[in-house]
Amino acid sequence: MNTDPIADYLTRIRNAVMANHKVVEIPTSKLKRNITQILFEKGYILNYKFEDDKTPGIIKIALKYHPVSKQCAISNLERISRPGLRKYVSADELPRVLNGLGIAIISTSRGLITDKEARSLHVGGEVLCYVS
Repeated sequence: MNTDPIADYLTRIRNAVMANHKVVEIPTSKLKRNITQILFEKGYILNYKFEDDKTPGIIKIALKYHPVSKQCAISNLERISRPGLRKYVSADELPRVLNGLGIAIISTSRGLITDKEARSLHVGGEVLCYVS
């Protein structure tokens, strides 16, 4: 049993990036699916596929690399709120990652959204992670 599935998700992606893997497989959950969709919409991953034919289910994520420099689109993944210390922010205190070049994924009453979307909707919530 994993006590922090989001940290496991981020660590698997971080390890795959450091090993220059093209695809990473991660056990699925509804929260991980939403994070994957946000990463795809914001251009941090190339593609993804949900495979539910097995019992736990798997997310296959194709990582995005620059064709010339071979550098991954994801340079930093940082877990902010964790089970031992939750980090909640109001709409006025939403964080900026790299002065707006990165994103923060926020869990709000309207679902998982980025910090920019939360600012426009003027909602706060739990800061799950930073991506840059």
